[in-house]
Amino acid sequence: MAVVRLKDIAARAGVSLMTVSKALRNADDVAEATRARIKALAEQMGYVPDFSAQGLRKRATKLLGLIVPTSTNPAFARIVLGLEERAYELGYDLLYAHTLNLLQREETLIQHMLARRVEGLFIYPVHRLQPEARIYQELQARQLPVVLLGQPAPFCSGFPSVAADDEAGSYEATRHLLQLNHRRIAFLAGPIAAPWARERLTGYQRALRDANIEPDDHLLFPGGSTVADGAQAAERLLSEARDFTAIQAANDLVAIGCGGHLLDHGVRIPQDVSLVGFGDILMTEHFRVPLTTLHQPQHRIANAAMDIMSRLLRGLPGESRRLPATLIIRHSTGPSPAKSPA
Repeated sequence: MAVVRLKDIAARAGVSLMTVSKALRNADDVAEATRARIKALAEQMGYVPDFSAQGLRKRATKLLGLIVPTSTNPAFARIVLGLEERAYELGYDLLYAHTLNLLQREETLIQHMLARRVEGLFIYPVHRLQPEARIYQELQARQLPVVLLGQPAPFCSGFPSVAADDEAGSYEATRHLLQLNHRRIAFLAGPIAAPWARERLTGYQRALRDANIEPDDHLLFPGGSTVADGAQAAERLLSEARDFTAIQAANDLVAIGCGGHLLDHGVRIPQDVSLVGFGDILMTEHFRVPLTTLHQPQHRIANAAMDIMSRLLRGLPGESRRLPATLIIRHSTGPSPAKSPA
């Protein structure tokens, strides 16, 4: 099928090329009847606007970029959906890509987004321990509107961000277990370079100290961030026979991996050990023992991030937001048993 051009519509309508262009842009100096006739004719002929050409003329692409570790992770899926919905409402298209938590891939993807002339970027950073990162310095120098998803680390602290209050949420989870009379609570920590993981560990430790319990390093295990990581942590918990009656995981995937391994090895949840996650991804409610967890308001995070982006696109300042994480109590937590399952 041949591409319908403005001059084709002009020839069919018997008007000038300029009149067609103005009518399709809703210019005021075209009569309403003429504008309606041209628009109806354009639709009938199957005209599709060339947005890339329009962007070159107006120096505006109506494109926003989104860079996350992976959209297959349930923790990001609802954020991606929420941002897409808001972008559509505001007349923007959303380009998104996955870093797979690889530093070089992140830098390359940001450069690709800049080459596509996106008007703003949403980024869930690949975290590193270094205080500076060249690609984020370049973004600051360009003064491109950037909103971070999650807590910022020092290397990207110059940009506004939106995240759940991880420390307060983790504190609430530990306090819930303490109220069930658990005193030996194992903690499966996330990646040390990730601010969210450090905040959740801090919340756990602070809740213990507020209950006059000194955190025991022997109950602190590297939990990673995946289901497989959680299963490995559970195997280590059982093999080292640590004295514990509850487990608090840094995120839901780790909790699910840990819980599945425990159940497969005859440990009952919550009769033998209580288990808490963080995130409230969809599968927590449908896990073999529905999981007690902290609800992360992903859709509200997406809305807040787009609100900040809208301000930045208008040249206004954007302030970071922290949204509360809400404790959701399900069947995986119960009173402390008489002895540890280990």
